[in-house]
Amino acid sequence: MFRLGRPWGRWLGANRGQLRWAVTRGGKPVSMPRAEALALLTEPGAEFEVRCATINGIQMPVFVNALPSLREALANTEAFGDATFLVFEGERYTYAEHFALAAGLGRHFVDAYGVRKGDRVVIAARNYPEWAVAFWATVSIGAVAVPLNAWWTASELAYAISDSRASVLFADTERWDRLKDAIDTFGLRGVVVSRHQGELPSGVDRWETLRDQFDRSARLLATEVSYSDIATIMYTSGTTGNPKGAVASHLSHCTNIKNMAFMGALNTTIAGVVPLDPDAPPPQQPASLQVFPFFHIGGLSGLYLAAAFGSKLVTMYKWDVDQAIDILARERITTTSLVPMLLRQLLESPRIDELDTSALGAISSGGASVPPDLINKIEKTFDTRVTPANGYGLTETTSAIVLNSGLEYFTHPSSIGRPVLVAEVRIVDEDGNDCPPGAVGELWVRGPNVVNGYWNKPAETADAFVDGWFRTGDLGHQDDEGFLYVVDRLKDVVIRGGENVYSSEVEAVMFEHPAVADVAIIGLPHRSYGEEVAAVVQLQPGAQATASELQEFVAARLARFKTPSVIFFWDEPLPRTATGKVLKRDLREAVRPS
Repeated sequence: MFRLGRPWGRWLGANRGQLRWAVTRGGKPVSMPRAEALALLTEPGAEFEVRCATINGIQMPVFVNALPSLREALANTEAFGDATFLVFEGERYTYAEHFALAAGLGRHFVDAYGVRKGDRVVIAARNYPEWAVAFWATVSIGAVAVPLNAWWTASELAYAISDSRASVLFADTERWDRLKDAIDTFGLRGVVVSRHQGELPSGVDRWETLRDQFDRSARLLATEVSYSDIATIMYTSGTTGNPKGAVASHLSHCTNIKNMAFMGALNTTIAGVVPLDPDAPPPQQPASLQVFPFFHIGGLSGLYLAAAFGSKLVTMYKWDVDQAIDILARERITTTSLVPMLLRQLLESPRIDELDTSALGAISSGGASVPPDLINKIEKTFDTRVTPANGYGLTETTSAIVLNSGLEYFTHPSSIGRPVLVAEVRIVDEDGNDCPPGAVGELWVRGPNVVNGYWNKPAETADAFVDGWFRTGDLGHQDDEGFLYVVDRLKDVVIRGGENVYSSEVEAVMFEHPAVADVAIIGLPHRSYGEEVAAVVQLQPGAQATASELQEFVAARLARFKTPSVIFFWDEPLPRTATGKVLKRDLREAVRPS
């Protein structure tokens, strides 16, 4: 058997994008039926063997060989030594350097601040290398990492620090400037600030000073961390109301790692390109361009997946499409994940064909539905060299719980995929009954990577979690093969005269219009119909289109009741969360007076 952190995982990471090429190599298809590949990978004694276990009082399938904790994932990175781990602008850190810093900071948390198992450590910063150090230091000592949205205002940050009852704050200079006036009100035992040029108050540690003092041969503290211990409290995007802290165990995150490894192994096994020698070194170190912020579950999982597979992880100060293309070429990026808006910018850049991006093998998208034209643009831009992927996950599911990648993506491009190996998914009607195939209902999910509940919010937890099932609030359906399709948020469905209008369907059609750069469908009050369908549209630079033109375009492709009766033109990019979801609540409030 093999374990995560060995070259097998790195081989999968480096080769996951070559599946279509492998299947048609030499003009002869080489493949294995999915059912046969599943049986091979999950049989007793195999790396992805599954057993039934009781988690939080619920019987569910779990991986036999999942890592016991994220602390163990960090410990495994010692094997990668001088391989590059983190790249940010001109800064580079090897795995050995990062391990020493994480071990040193973990000891500092314990020795200087008295942090103990279960204490909360808030991290409020951009995707700097020290963000990763603070996270790994925290989970390695059994403390709970609380990543905060770096875009939040001072009051929003203060809310989460107080709500989580944090013991320590690790912040960059921008977040420090927002919080410094209220810092004495939080009852913190320690504060570390990075990249600050001015003076810091007594009792506040400067990261750069600590970093230079750490013993570069430091070992991890001998702390027992169990799979059931809390690893993170991650606050939801907050598209409605105050954010809620989703409480995830080490099991939740380690299940996510195992799921991603399994999907890579499944795709390569189906394609017939599993290496004969799993201990053979990979052709090159996998390299990922990380655009999602670490405080988002997609960004955090990208961080620990990179560590699990020995990948190089490259981050940016902020998104810039030209800089991203330069990074793809310079760092030999093998995979990246982008929300549809940024993916569109990348694919439509005239520079994408100028530089060598031949190492790129996979592009995944998430956070929002992928318009069909983007899938075609990926194939047109990269031919069959790059394999697209999509998935479905939430903060409450510790990243993806449904995945669509490899060969199946091309046969079901509009699907979010099938549930990951140890996840259960139901489509439920308003009465709590399971829907038949093809019928639309709410997605309920259950599995070891679903969070325990919401921090300090028993009522909200009881409402959202039923017998271990998490009620996602998303509407979708499932076909006879098990492929899932999301059609809308439960709260975003427009009910016009008793007819349900799913925003994703109308948005997909409007994206096909060449003048449309971005669009969101919302419902507005109507005296006769209850609600009317409205569209908020941002046009392509220099493009022109009238409301009637766009309405006729939709009416020619969809039923008349689905055609927006009013269209608002938006000069700026549509407001979005850090995960790429349009803030439709804000749009409704903005256009309602009109």
